[in-house]
Amino acid sequence: MRLTEITYDTAQPVEGYGPGFFRIGGQVLDGACLISRWGAGGWGGLADTATLLALVDRIDVLLVGMGAEAAHVPPQFRATLEGAGIGVEVMASPAACRTYNVLISEGRRIAVALLPV
Repeated sequence: MRLTEITYDTAQPVEGYGPGFFRIGGQVLDGACLISRWGAGGWGGLADTATLLALVDRIDVLLVGMGAEAAHVPPQFRATLEGAGIGVEVMASPAACRTYNVLISEGRRIAVALLPV
């Protein structure tokens, strides 16, 4: 078996999460957050598409973590982002964290918007 160490260049992976928080780059973020290779910070939740649209020229896909369980995003949320050219992939937040880490290690143009577990 061949093992390859994952590197992230300048991007910060999700290091951990728990009830109500996410840990990125040694920093704990409480509540909903938006993480990309350009930074991590709070996010206003599903009603806050403006913050996500600011990444339109930087990302191809937005992963959306819906908390402990996968759930549908509101149709208008998806329509707004897809109308701007951003693909939307919805899953539970733990799966979104893992997927984000793998994809940024591959250099993909991606961000993750997370609701806490």
